[in-house]
Amino acid sequence: MKVLLDTNIIIHRETDRVINEDIGKLFNWLDKIKADKYIHPVTEREINKLKDKQQKNTFNIKLESYTTLITRERLDDKVKKIVDKYNNNDNDKNDSLLLNEVYIGTVDCLITEDKKIHKKANDLGISDKVFTIEQFIEKSATEHPDLLDYKVLSVQKSYFGQENLNDIFF
Repeated sequence: MKVLLDTNIIIHRETDRVINEDIGKLFNWLDKIKADKYIHPVTEREINKLKDKQQKNTFNIKLESYTTLITRERLDDKVKKIVDKYNNNDNDKNDSLLLNEVYIGTVDCLITEDKKIHKKANDLGISDKVFTIEQFIEKSATEHPDLLDYKVLSVQKSYFGQENLNDIFF
C-alpha cells in the first residue's frame, strides 16, 4: 500500500514536541501493514521555507526516511475544475497537488489533518481514500484484526486444534 503523508503529518511526526498523541500509533500501524510512506515534493519545498536554519536542516535529514513521489505536478483536468474554487493561495494549490496523486492513482491514500483537503476530497469523490490520523488507525485495526495486540487478562491466541473441546469452557 502506498500512503502519501501530508506535510502536517510529517511535522507531527518529526517535530521535537508532541502535537497529536496518536502520531506514534499511526506510524506503528503503517509499519505493521507494511505500507510504503511517501511525501510529495511540495512537502520538501514547504519545509525548506522554514526560517530557522537548524530546524530546516533537521527536518531535511528526517525527510530522507520517506520516499519522495516522482510526479509531473500538473493537475488532472477534472481535479483542476473541482478544486479551483478552493485554491486561494499557494498552500491550497499544494494541497490540490496531493489530492491529484490520490485521484490519478499514484498512491492508494492520503493521510492529513487538513479539513479543507477533506472537503476537496469529498467533492472529488475520493473521500474514502483520504484519512485523518484517527480514521486511518481505525481503518487499519478493522481491516487487520490479526495485528491487534489484545491486552485482556486470561485470553491467549491459540490454534483451534490445540484446544480441548471437552473442556468445561465449551
